[in-house]
Amino acid sequence: MKYVIIIGILAALSVIAFYVINKLMISVTDKRIERFQSELIENHTLEIRNMYNQVRGWRHDYRNHIQNMKILLDGGEYGKLGDYLSELTEDLATVDTVIKTGNVMADAVLNSKLTTAENKNIPVNVKANVPGGLCMSDVELCAVMGNLLDNAIEACAGLPEGERFIRIYIGKLKNQFYLSVQNSAGKVKKIGGRYITTKQGDMHGYGIFRIDRITQKYGGYVNRQNEEGVFATELMLPLK
Repeated sequence: MKYVIIIGILAALSVIAFYVINKLMISVTDKRIERFQSELIENHTLEIRNMYNQVRGWRHDYRNHIQNMKILLDGGEYGKLGDYLSELTEDLATVDTVIKTGNVMADAVLNSKLTTAENKNIPVNVKANVPGGLCMSDVELCAVMGNLLDNAIEACAGLPEGERFIRIYIGKLKNQFYLSVQNSAGKVKKIGGRYITTKQGDMHGYGIFRIDRITQKYGGYVNRQNEEGVFATELMLPLK
């Protein structure tokens, strides 16, 4: 009987220890995710601020541009005026918001990532319309989009320029929010049926975890596939 009691006590202590350790691990992971998300939002904010600074800079020069064009027009220098307008059109195209999804935060993240991809010579095809009735917050939406696009850009950047591409689709499918990102990719690491980041560093890998956590929180679905140099992620979430 004494041994039975001792074994019972040891078993109870083991359960308690497991519970405490598990709680501590979850707490540490949550803190790391919180730190990761803060860094992610900070990076997105910096990208968006740079984009808006470009717009403000162009607006600041607006009066000067008008004055210069009036001088050319008054002087009858129509050829130079045409060249000037062509240059302005090209310059404006670099700061114009090319993607309008219906969600201001999504627009900001998408357009900043498009600029990053363009700077790395990565062709991007986008069709995006964020439906109403999203369960997740704008911060969570930006976290999901930012992580997916950061991973896609990094994967493409490691490939020859002729092989790079990213395809993005955001919309409503079967009365659910649907997001798909496809990109060219090289080696993909997979352990135990789960895709693992190939990035180096303490905070890398939490992006995938964050996406899965948000999807699970709202009863959604994530599907990742890698086939013939193409990596694809599909995400579906119920709408309100």
